[in-house]
Amino acid sequence: MKIIAVMPAYNAARTIEPTVRDIPRGTVDEIIVVDDASTDDTADVARRLGLFVIRRNENRGYGANQKICYKTALEHGADIVVMIHPDYQYDSTLVPYLTNFIRDGYFDVMLGSRIRTRREALEGGMPLYKYVANRCLTFIENICTGQNLSEWHTGFRAFSRKVFETVPWQANSDDFVFDSQMLLQCVASQFRIGEIPVPTRYHETSSSISFWRSITYGSHTLGTLCMFVVHRLHLIRLPLFQPRVNGK
Repeated sequence: MKIIAVMPAYNAARTIEPTVRDIPRGTVDEIIVVDDASTDDTADVARRLGLFVIRRNENRGYGANQKICYKTALEHGADIVVMIHPDYQYDSTLVPYLTNFIRDGYFDVMLGSRIRTRREALEGGMPLYKYVANRCLTFIENICTGQNLSEWHTGFRAFSRKVFETVPWQANSDDFVFDSQMLLQCVASQFRIGEIPVPTRYHETSSSISFWRSITYGSHTLGTLCMFVVHRLHLIRLPLFQPRVNGK
């Protein structure tokens, strides 16, 4: 199976090299970087590392970046796509643990959870307000979906090709709520979601949205969750949560 790592990048010139270096040799067949109009030399550093680079001239947002990442990975023949943020917040040495569960047929989606224990999350540098918001949103999402995930909001994820061929991910937001929409679509299509713990690693070069952007993200996530519940109760059939027909 062909495994491709994708990196939605923005101003990651200082961190992309250690992120790539930590991926165990031989565990991915290709690394694709989409640079969302960085103001530093992220694209140049990525090219120097021998990665496949797409440089966007206009910043379109985190969700729009992921759409290009996934579209390109599928065009390159990926059977499994693993998303790694190139800001060195997530431990990329764990890539094979995510992809192997999918390759061996146990799950369709794998997540790297930063919330194994409260102590580890906070000692790893996660701001208290982010931790509290993460736990509250995750609790509500688990109740509404019937899942029992420890974290819904990680940026370290792996998907089988079948997921992209089934859920209407291209209709998702171009902003940060893309991640919540994607997982809710996977639940709606009854894909199996697993997770492994990953170290929490916040530092000065980690990408992190501001407090007010976090509020916006949380409200949009709850709005999407309400839409999911309405759809699941068959009150309104929403295209966002309906499987694609013949991959379209």
